[in-house]
Amino acid sequence: MSSPRKMALRIFPKPFALLLLTLLLGACGFHLRGQAGMPFKSLYIDTTSPKTPLITELRRDLESNQVKLVATADQADVVLQIVSEISDKQILTLNTSGRVTEFRLNYRISLRAYDHKQQEWIPAEEMALRRDYSYDDTLVLAKESEENLLTQSMRSEMAQQILRRLSRARPQPQ
Repeated sequence: MSSPRKMALRIFPKPFALLLLTLLLGACGFHLRGQAGMPFKSLYIDTTSPKTPLITELRRDLESNQVKLVATADQADVVLQIVSEISDKQILTLNTSGRVTEFRLNYRISLRAYDHKQQEWIPAEEMALRRDYSYDDTLVLAKESEENLLTQSMRSEMAQQILRRLSRARPQPQ
């Protein structure tokens, strides 16, 4: 039979290790990522398609960062111009019988940001994401669902990248 002391040593190390780990993480300066601070107060999003899922998500993220989204470019400190948003799918590999076994999803955004004096904050640039996934034509519904999830994930990641890019934006010297 185990002595009470051996029993205490077996039970005690787990909570103690957890407490020690928490203290060490706190002591090294670790902290959770907070919201990005924006160098401007108001923003106008100039896009040809204001109701796309990316723009909707970007609007929500900006509002959660206390950025006022305005109705016209004249009212904004900074204008974010989404020049293009392109999503496409390519065949990546085929098997020996000529059937698709992998696809690649590409998602590209061209954007720029400037203020009311036409001074560039973010020069024209293109941001791109891609995801590869395997395909099996016997699992069409499952693979279609996987593609939709990957597309949604890429949009969310792109919105976060744009948000980070905006948080670092500053007027560019001319």
